[in-house]
Amino acid sequence: MVDYSQRYCIVGAGTSGLAAAKNLKQLGIPCDVFEKLDDVGGNWYYGKPGSSVYKSTHLISSKPGTEYTDFPMPKDYPDYPSHWQAHEYIKSYARHFGLYELITFNTGVERIAPTDETATSPLWEVTLSTGETRRYGGVIICNGHNWDPKWPEYPGKFDGLILHSCQYKTPDVLRDKRVLVVGAGNSGCDIAVESAQNAAITFHSTRRGYYYNPKYTFGRPSDQVNEFLLRLHVPLTLQRWLYSVILKLLIGLPQDYGLPKPDHKFFETHPIVNQLILYYVGQGDIKVKPDMQELRGNRVLFKDGSEEEIDVIIYATGFNITFPFIDRRYLNWKDGKPLLYWHIFHPHYDNLFVVGLIQPDSGQWGLVDYQSQAVARFICAQRNNPVKAEMMRRLKATAEQPRNRGIKYKDSTRHYVEVEHFGYREHLKKLIRQLA
Repeated sequence: MVDYSQRYCIVGAGTSGLAAAKNLKQLGIPCDVFEKLDDVGGNWYYGKPGSSVYKSTHLISSKPGTEYTDFPMPKDYPDYPSHWQAHEYIKSYARHFGLYELITFNTGVERIAPTDETATSPLWEVTLSTGETRRYGGVIICNGHNWDPKWPEYPGKFDGLILHSCQYKTPDVLRDKRVLVVGAGNSGCDIAVESAQNAAITFHSTRRGYYYNPKYTFGRPSDQVNEFLLRLHVPLTLQRWLYSVILKLLIGLPQDYGLPKPDHKFFETHPIVNQLILYYVGQGDIKVKPDMQELRGNRVLFKDGSEEEIDVIIYATGFNITFPFIDRRYLNWKDGKPLLYWHIFHPHYDNLFVVGLIQPDSGQWGLVDYQSQAVARFICAQRNNPVKAEMMRRLKATAEQPRNRGIKYKDSTRHYVEVEHFGYREHLKKLIRQLA
């Protein structure tokens, strides 16, 4: 009988699970990765269950702000790679670090529970989709948070086609239709633009006004310009003023195009990287609408009293944070999400971690790499350095949340795990040094 008590179970072989496996492997920590699909990639494995990308998806963060810390993207990739290129990169990462040999594919995790709820380092019973149950010495959850669609509730009944953005793949369903896109996140704006190019008419419903950021500023990817300002430690107030001036000069403000005026300061909502929406609104291909009020058969009533005939509704309304295989009480669940130290470390359990449970204002994979480095260092410290392990225990017991440079995000489920990437990354790097 195999003894798994000295091994870690990693749930998922997406971008987070691979980073966790790579960092554990590099520090000699045995682990097994379970992936319900037949290859790595998770959300970036186009067309597979749980993947929310559509055919035209490209990264909205440029290569340097997205890639893993020790595995640069190919030089011949464009500034903003396609989902196909992103998936190829992820597979190359797994091959380069020898991760495929750690992964069991076509096998999901059905249940995770501690053998002793009161212990700080219990064994964890992991039941697989094969029916087998194993007792692991620790668990790292990396199942992602962009796969369980959040459906809004409106009174009435709609007779046409309703899709969530995660179900949308190609513009065929939009062609020559009267389309309503609900939600102003990046997916909602991308789909609204694609609809403007294919549908008979496109309506875009949002609850509030937003800032729409260009992908390029002065000929450079905008996130690289922003990174330069952050490295100069430009104060937040001055950075906001600079952004308002730059946006006004480059593309104008949303209200210049007839869009709602933003009800918040720069950086207080997740960034929308899409200036084409302004172009198509400006030339009348996208009709701006407020929030919906009621579904009326083949028509929709909006809160301004207007009513439109609609054939297709696409809800780009985000996702639920969901862990179907573990009881919420084991995740210190509070106010709709796990309350973990910097979204990673459990305040009580020393051998239960969540990696990838963040929504940064930049690319994610490098941050997830740093998360995984910190986790691997803490596991090693528990075995080899009691002083540093105790230091980490005291920190994580606070369940402190990221400080985000003092930015106060709008009160929305959309921002439950929002992080300001620069300060978050610097904190993780400091933590890694302390645990080394």
